[in-house]
Formats: sequence, structure tokens, C-alpha cells
Amino acid sequence: MNKNFPSTDHLNFEEYEFIEKKQSRWKEFLFLIRVVIEFIKGFRTFHFINHCVTIFGSARFDENNQYYQATRLIAAKLAQNEFTIMTGGGPGIMEAANRGAKDVGGYSIGCNIQLPHEQKPNPYLDKWVTIRYFFVRKMLLIKYSSAFVVMPGGYGTLDEFFESITLVQTQKMPPFPIVLFGKEYHQHLYQHIQNMTQQGTISPNDAKLFLFTDDIDEAVDFILHHPLVTQRKLHKIKYVPKWWMGEKDLLRG
Repeated sequence: MNKNFPSTDHLNFEEYEFIEKKQSRWKEFLFLIRVVIEFIKGFRTFHFINHCVTIFGSARFDENNQYYQATRLIAAKLAQNEFTIMTGGGPGIMEAANRGAKDVGGYSIGCNIQLPHEQKPNPYLDKWVTIRYFFVRKMLLIKYSSAFVVMPGGYGTLDEFFESITLVQTQKMPPFPIVLFGKEYHQHLYQHIQNMTQQGTISPNDAKLFLFTDDIDEAVDFILHHPLVTQRKLHKIKYVPKWWMGEKDLLRG
């Protein structure tokens, strides 16, 4: 095998075959059913959760990393303002965010992903669900969040960042607070976005769909005072659990 190509030893062949080739109608229907079941599992887990802020970032940073510590502080400040902290449920920045929430007695949840090399939920979660498909997981993170904080990370982190601002740009979802944190780490990314504005591939307003900062207090204040966040807090929808659906155990806390 050409060393320049990644190994296929750990591929999820169910998803791989669905994308790469036509299948029988029956197999495609079964795949659809599995996707629906994943969505229902997420809906059932998070239905009674309110006012989430989702924090993204690298799974590879340990607690000695400056961004791990910054994430922990941001999450703690948000949790003190009655936000539930939501993450991808794994290690690194995700652990830091969930840990920050627990530092101040806040509520901490995770939407974990099933990977070939198992990603175990971190120990700072009050509630979590493990999802099989990335696209289901991404939609759940968006659905239950009032804000995103994008810390330094890799491909997956940037995927979440660009998907969220694309959805806002195309008006598929309302403009909600998105924070890109870490000026030194993200400096070239930010410059590239400015270049896209100059080249006319995005509008000047598209470059203003997020806050770019290094300041923890600025990031928190941006979320707390964002119009969408204040509106949602004023118009909180409270669902009553139904005992016959076993929903008592799904309530927060």
C-alpha cells in the first residue's frame, strides 16, 4: 500500500459501504432505521436539558496545557450563570469543560462518539449518550446549544466551527453566539477568513458571525448578553415528564 494513503484497517465498513456504493433498498432502509434510532436516543437523553453551551476543542491536550486551563475557567463561569456545559464527552478540552462545570457545582453533559479506537466518556459528566454517526452527533450538539465556544483543536473542531457559521450564514438557524478562542493558535485561520472577505467569497458581515478573542471574561460576557441567549432565557419552555414514558429519570439532576 502506498504510504501516502491512510490505512483502511479500522474503517467502519457499514458507513463506508453506504457512502461508496449502491446497496439494496432493504439495506438502505435498515441504515435509515439505525439513524432514526440514534436520533431518538439523543432526543430522549437531552429532552429536559435547558440552556446549554457547547465547548469544542482538541482531545489531545492534558491538564498542563494553557488551553485546558482556560477552558476549565470559561466553563466554570458559564456554569455559575446557570448554563449546562455540553461537550463531545471525551478527553482533553472536552474533559476540561465538563470539569470546569463540576468545579462550581454546575451541570455537565456529553455527546460521545463511537470510534474504532474507543473514546471513553470523561469522569466529569452527569449525563451522556454515545452516538454511532458523526452527523447525528453534530446535529444533537447544535440542537441543544444556545452558544458554541471553539477552543484550539483539530479537524473535528474546525468542522464544527465552520458548519455552525455556515448554518447561520445561510439562515438555516438563527444567529447565535459563536466564540473562536485563542488568537495565537487561530491567527492564520482568522487571517484566511479576512482574505475570503477581501476576495469576495464571503461578505464582510459573514466575517462578523463569531467573536475572536483571547479574553475569558469577554467570551463569557459575549454569550451572556447575546440577544438570542437572553431571549431564550425569557421564553424558557418547560416540559412535564410523563411517567408512562419512563421520563422521571431523564430530568436534569
